[in-house]
Amino acid sequence: MNAADLEPIPAAERTQSATDLFLIFAGANVVATTFITGATVKGGLSFAASMAAVAIGSVIGALLVALLVPVGSIWGVPSIIALRAPLGRPGAHGVAIILYVTNFAWIALNNVIAASVTEAIFPAVSMRVLAVALGIAATLIVAGGPRLVALANRAAVPLMVVAGAVLAWLALGALDSVPPTATASSLSMWQALDLVIAYQVSWILMFADYSRYSASPTRSGLAVFASLALTSILGMALGALLCAISGSADPGAMLAAIGSPLLGAALLATATITTNFVNIYLSALALRSLIPRIKDGPAVLVTGFVGAALSVLSREWIDGYSAFMGTLGLILVPLGGVALAQFFPFPGDIEPRALYAASGRFSTPNWAGLVAWAAGALVYWRYQATGATLPALMVSFALFAAWRRLKPPRRSGETEPSS
Repeated sequence: MNAADLEPIPAAERTQSATDLFLIFAGANVVATTFITGATVKGGLSFAASMAAVAIGSVIGALLVALLVPVGSIWGVPSIIALRAPLGRPGAHGVAIILYVTNFAWIALNNVIAASVTEAIFPAVSMRVLAVALGIAATLIVAGGPRLVALANRAAVPLMVVAGAVLAWLALGALDSVPPTATASSLSMWQALDLVIAYQVSWILMFADYSRYSASPTRSGLAVFASLALTSILGMALGALLCAISGSADPGAMLAAIGSPLLGAALLATATITTNFVNIYLSALALRSLIPRIKDGPAVLVTGFVGAALSVLSREWIDGYSAFMGTLGLILVPLGGVALAQFFPFPGDIEPRALYAASGRFSTPNWAGLVAWAAGALVYWRYQATGATLPALMVSFALFAAWRRLKPPRRSGETEPSS
């Protein structure tokens, strides 16, 4: 398997186990930003309310992603190609551009958080040097292909689980002796739910990218749901707990409050590498869909090295985190509604190879899908203060589902163009 292959995976080569798929998503979701999201949710909410928002939002967000995962196992194509069905090739190219740009922010944010915590513990270690080292390590592993990523996750995820469990144990002990304090920021319950769901839905653009290596649609969907829901609930709960103890959403302050910054730094450094496996891979696929002549290896290396370089330019990525998640939610939640409407019921009249054709059915914009996406985004923007996720999802889903039901049937004998 190549590092960033856009071609459909033949059925005979879909041999990835559900366990490996679980570990890939777990390795991606056990990361500093998961803890930061939990800490942000805790700001201004009671601990019980923040736990409710984390649990409900994690399950809803994980379900939205998992429902689309079987597309990869059925068609064998990556997400950025599958999205040509509801959006057309130009629309999918627009998604690829958004994905490519925002993933640089994810890569940089993860590197900055892990490097800043480590620098606070070891002042002699330059944050910039460490950030570059983390970025290079993740890039080289992704360049080795999906099997090397799976092997790395098999080693890294259990270590992160152990480290996270120890931190949780220390935090629970500290909670008995340190009165929880309030943070300066505040969120309503609806805003907290939107933040958690948007964080989970930020993975929706990889719904088929790894499941296309697995044969079973059902096992793939269940593996992704379990992975995202469990890691999100546990990781965000830990972040909220540390925030309650420290009165801060800063990673260094949260770890210092329980007297275990070294273990936390090791966890964040490992988590940064594993989550950037996915960010680099997704970006490389997006780049290759836009510029097919770029080979998979160079696409991975360019993406990873640029992301590592950007991560050292500023320490202020965390300051804009909540706004960044709001923007992602506005873009991705209604896009998820359009995708769900496209694949429920699953289209039996589409040959996956036709999605690659330069001319024909999918070569032009699908205005129905684009309008439904835009309408959902408008609803999300309008109702952010009172809960935007479900209204935006319902509007985009309903509009595109109605168009699929009402559109004229294809003419008898009409065939897909050859690729």
